[in-house]
Amino acid sequence: MPNSSSQSSSYSFTELKNMMITDQYFLGGLIAFVLGFVLLYSSKMVKKKSRVSSMEARRDEQVESSDYGHCRPEINGSTDIIIVGAGVAGSALAYTLGKEGRRVQVIERDLTEPDRIVGELLQPGGYLKLIELGLEDCVRGIDAQQVFGYALYKDGKDTKLSYPLEKFDADVSGRSFHNGRFIQRMREKAATLPNVRLEQGTVTSLLEEKGTIKGVQYKTKDGEEMTAYAPLTIVCDGCFSNLRRTLCKPQVEVPSCFVGLILEKCNLPYINHGHVVLADPSPILFYKISSTEIRCLVDVPGQKVPSISNGEMAHYLKTVVAPQIPPELYNAFVAAIDKGSIRTMPNRSMPAAPHPTPGALLLGDAFNMRHPLTGGGMTVALSDIVLLRDLLRPLHDLNDAPSLCKYLESFYTLRKPVASTINTLAGALYKVFCASPDQARKEMREACFNYLSLGGICSTGPVALLSGLNPRPLSLVCHFFAVAVYGVGRLLIPFPSPQRVWLGARLISGASGIIFPIIKAEGVRQMFFPLTVPAYHRAGILGESLESVMPAVNKTGKNLRGCRSLH
Repeated sequence: MPNSSSQSSSYSFTELKNMMITDQYFLGGLIAFVLGFVLLYSSKMVKKKSRVSSMEARRDEQVESSDYGHCRPEINGSTDIIIVGAGVAGSALAYTLGKEGRRVQVIERDLTEPDRIVGELLQPGGYLKLIELGLEDCVRGIDAQQVFGYALYKDGKDTKLSYPLEKFDADVSGRSFHNGRFIQRMREKAATLPNVRLEQGTVTSLLEEKGTIKGVQYKTKDGEEMTAYAPLTIVCDGCFSNLRRTLCKPQVEVPSCFVGLILEKCNLPYINHGHVVLADPSPILFYKISSTEIRCLVDVPGQKVPSISNGEMAHYLKTVVAPQIPPELYNAFVAAIDKGSIRTMPNRSMPAAPHPTPGALLLGDAFNMRHPLTGGGMTVALSDIVLLRDLLRPLHDLNDAPSLCKYLESFYTLRKPVASTINTLAGALYKVFCASPDQARKEMREACFNYLSLGGICSTGPVALLSGLNPRPLSLVCHFFAVAVYGVGRLLIPFPSPQRVWLGARLISGASGIIFPIIKAEGVRQMFFPLTVPAYHRAGILGESLESVMPAVNKTGKNLRGCRSLH
């Protein structure tokens, strides 16, 4: 076969000439096409810039002539994160992110000291998170009281349940306090950081552009309309949030209301312990919120409570509730009723059901609520803040909203084992502790009290779950059904009659009917099998154990592995 050189030399001059002319025509056409495209694109860009300039000029004129005053956004990049709300979650988050070097703007409806009857008990697991965030000094100087466990009362019997704190320093315990004092201390601490700005104002809406949240629109305390922009907006404006519908599918339930009183000139039977009375129709709580005051919370099932103004509430408290409380507290309880400082607060429950939205995130009670019987709300919020801080830490640029949104989807998954354990326990315990005419439910309630009274693992296991020291879903389910099995055993021993066998079967069925709907609402896969959720791996922690985001190991150096024996 001839080689390529001989083949080329075999072309005639005419053929070579025609080939060269064809190549020139092709090259000339290509150059003409490119030049034409460049000229066309340039002309379009000039027209677009002129349109944008005229639109900006008109917008500036509208802003300057607006009745609301100047609404110009801040200089681009001056704020990294906007936080809506400065309650427990918002204040702690502002300090945490500010300490990480983020430029934070906090917008709170009312910066005066709050006055609430809930959010007054911080479990030990929450206190450990407070230490991890560097906020433990916020419970000092506010007359906060240490809490070392609970006393449980039922039908004239009582038992003491202590937190498993043997592995910790003496300072580690629960804390009870005035909610407003605690929040003010955290706000003050956040405000000490130069890159954190607290502003009083009411956020009216989230600013959305093509499915991405760009910032917020709000009114200042003077009524002036303002707009703030940031790559990330975190909404934590509490249980009454008017912004959550933009970011989640809220399914809020109100199973009961708390009626709040403050008892004075008396002491709790068990010092430094919360007291829970399994009353009829529902539980009563007592705990100290200062050195001289005891908070009493009377749970009233349903959304309607007796009227305070016409005296129905006072009558209800004296005739129905007072006879069931411990004798040591009776006189102070009646005196508090006569004093007339009675307040009410609806108890809300809402599973976390977010739809991830670029540029925004939900946190705190705006995002997830549970019955406050177990005092787990602040523990969940602080645990979420620690997790969020760790997830955001490697991200120096928050401006890529879609990528940030996909990355932060892992937050909703990683928080599940801790949050869902505390949520499920609160909902299940409330239903078990409430009185019921159903005999199977009565047996479950009695079994729960007796099971906790056994001591050992039967006491420390559930209390470790309650306190946030061992928030593991599997441990919760095991203890819950251990109570049910214990109740069945009480029925079948010594004589398992057919009637008792049937009642035992109903007890197991009733227990399943309590806990499984709550677990379903929380998400079975996220709760028990988070490693199978794709979002789990987006945070780049594929090789790490889930325990790294649970309070199994506290970063202050206190190892919680001692709680693993409580499984």
